Amino acid sequence: MVSVSILSLWLPILVAAVLVFVASSVIHMFFKYHESDFAGLPDEGGVMDALRPFNIPPGEYVMPHAADKAQRESQEFKDKADNGPVAFLNVFPNGMPAMTQSLIQWFVY
Repeated sequence: MVSVSILSLWLPILVAAVLVFVASSVIHMFFKYHESDFAGLPDEGGVMDALRPFNIPPGEYVMPHAADKAQRESQEFKDKADNGPVAFLNVFPNGMPAMTQSLIQWFVY
């Protein structure tokens, strides 16, 4: 049995990782798998104008929100959920998103 150290395989591992990363990126750009994953809001401009004064910091939010099980089981929370809208909201910093950091993190992962 031949024993090979992991250090001697660093170059093939790195080359394979780069090739998989590039192939995956090209496939996602060519086939556009996720292009229809999200729909636009009706009156998107009105919704954006309504939310802008709240100056919501970047983060992930849910509405209606319940801090614990007791609040989730309350009639008030159930009424809010029934009356809607029920939503998960991801707020990003203003401006166009930068892909560089995301791609580097994806590759390292």
